[in-house]
Amino acid sequence: MNIKESFAAIIADFRLPRYNELPNMGLYLDQVTKYINGYITPLGLAEITPSMVSNYVKKGVVTAPVKKQYNADQIAYLMFVTIGKTVLSIENITQLFSMQKLVYDAPTAYDYFCCEFENILRYISGLKDNLDRIGQTDTDEKDMLRSVIIALSNVIYVNNCFETKKAASD
Repeated sequence: MNIKESFAAIIADFRLPRYNELPNMGLYLDQVTKYINGYITPLGLAEITPSMVSNYVKKGVVTAPVKKQYNADQIAYLMFVTIGKTVLSIENITQLFSMQKLVYDAPTAYDYFCCEFENILRYISGLKDNLDRIGQTDTDEKDMLRSVIIALSNVIYVNNCFETKKAASD
């Protein structure tokens, strides 16, 4: 199996939960990190830790939990932060969130991110010949987010290439 086929095998079954599938009954900090890490680990991304979440709350990137429990909005934002920090600073992520809140609600923005991320990963992995047009509007914010997702997807692919080469040489 070559590198591209190896990556395609990982991506073929990859899917992020959509907003309406996120737990909304309130998860505690350890449950949130375990939940998010369960989705990102197959991509080879750095895991989120409880101390990272606490720092994001302290910095105002994510709202504070209510009675130590995180809801769907907070989990959606944390999912993006965990994935996005691969290519963006926390300051730029915060700026993206501010721009997003002026144009889209959290469920719409998060679901767009999930669809576009999967769309681009499948294209880069060779599972698709063309990128789908996701969403119905054209905004600067959407173009910026797509560029972030393209960069992120390429980083994930290149890191997977290195890991595959390393495993083959061991």
